[in-house]
Amino acid sequence: MERTTAGWGSGLLAVIIFSGSLPATRLAVADFTPLFVTSGRAVIAALLGAVFLMALRQARPARSDLLPLGIVSIGVVLGFPLLTGFALQHITAAHSVVFVGLLPLSTAIFGVLRGGERPKPAFWFFSTIGAAAVAGFALYNGGGGSLTGDLLMVASIVLCGLGYAEGAALSRRLGGWQVISWALLLSLPVMTVIALGTMPANWADIGWRAWSGFAYVSVFSMMLGFVFWYRGLAIGGIAGVGQLQLLQPFFGLLLAGVVLGEPVAWTMIASTVIVILCVAGAKRFS
Repeated sequence: MERTTAGWGSGLLAVIIFSGSLPATRLAVADFTPLFVTSGRAVIAALLGAVFLMALRQARPARSDLLPLGIVSIGVVLGFPLLTGFALQHITAAHSVVFVGLLPLSTAIFGVLRGGERPKPAFWFFSTIGAAAVAGFALYNGGGGSLTGDLLMVASIVLCGLGYAEGAALSRRLGGWQVISWALLLSLPVMTVIALGTMPANWADIGWRAWSGFAYVSVFSMMLGFVFWYRGLAIGGIAGVGQLQLLQPFFGLLLAGVVLGEPVAWTMIASTVIVILCVAGAKRFS
């Protein structure tokens, strides 16, 4: 019980950190290209991870861990940041964060396929209702969307769910922060080349808001958030703790309204209540 509670607490802290990712990405891609934001954040986070790994003298992962680490890299280091970066050139941050409501379902499905978990039938009921509540909220408010942006967000959710589940399963052997650190280092050569090739021609044209968004996604979204997230998934359960992501759209919408001045509908309150009840139900039956 104590491990489960600690896992949910760690997961909730991660969700709060991740909630700033899409608003921060929208700030960053205003002046940087999506490719530079994706690769640059990965390079900075990888260097931070390397410092931690060397300072704490962590053993190298086994050869059999390389494929799972590669899947984590594709899902959360490259796929989700890159696709959301492109999506946010077509849609608003307030519109994009509602797609995160589909992420718990994606994570739970891959938790079954890749993590060997078997939630109870009632879990799927609450998970589906929660995802439907978020999707209904998105459809009701409607604005700020485009077909291209929406398809990119859906693709990013699929890849991110895979990366979350794979990383959580691996965290049971390697540890949460070690998994994201090794995954970042695995992708470092490719990300360095991309970052060097997509650097801004004139750094003086980059505004402080874009710099602040880039700094946030590099340090918090790409590194610190995953330290808590993979720990939470590993000890609290992939499918169960993953349901906390249902709260992320509403945290993100609040930040989009405060930081970006984007409109936030009153229906968010009603949807949030439904989502909280669904998270509680999913926790009970995960």
